[in-house]
Amino acid sequence: MEQVAYTDGATALTGLLFRPQGGARAAVVVFPTIMNPTPSVIAKAQDLAAHGYLALVADFYGQTPEDFDHSRQLAAGIRATPAAYRQRLRASLKALATLPEAAGLPIGAIGFCMGGQAALELAREGAPMFAAVSFHGLLGTDLPAEPGAVRARILVCHGDADPMVPRSQVIAFWEEMDAAGANWHFHSYAGVKHGFTNPGPTTNPATAYDASADRQSWAAMYALFDEVLA
Repeated sequence: MEQVAYTDGATALTGLLFRPQGGARAAVVVFPTIMNPTPSVIAKAQDLAAHGYLALVADFYGQTPEDFDHSRQLAAGIRATPAAYRQRLRASLKALATLPEAAGLPIGAIGFCMGGQAALELAREGAPMFAAVSFHGLLGTDLPAEPGAVRARILVCHGDADPMVPRSQVIAFWEEMDAAGANWHFHSYAGVKHGFTNPGPTTNPATAYDASADRQSWAAMYALFDEVLA
């Protein structure tokens, strides 16, 4: 793991870079949860590197939240203005794309919870990515994709019992993607709650780890990457 310093305007940010052994087949920015990089997200980035991907875990805030309430305050600060939020996300994508070892590589984005929303936000605005993958991500947006804007292949892995993303939001996302003409896949796991990829302890009744959904969703991501990059 290496630290990569970058900025969004006057805000100093620090990404965490994971390199594969040998040449990379693609580069992937990994957007973390609302808590910023956590052990479970870092483990996913390490697995990406083990599978031949250059992976950069993004930094949402430039600091580590003290607790969940603090993370909600920090998140509200960067998401208050949709354009400013996307600017923060673009800064992370640029930090990865401009690394010398990323030159010429296809660029993708994945994310977890708030990070899943982040990956989808970049796809909505037409970022030049080969794929955008959301794991238990928020599906709502203040800036819906315009027709023809989405360039990335999209995969959403969603827990059907996620109280933070009700079915009304799911249907609205489907309709948005159809109207935009996006190429999208949506995997929904019955009885699975929010945060299903995080095996760590939780006191939040809305979240729960699900080993099957974790394995299946992660395998689906690699399958999509293989298809697109082939």
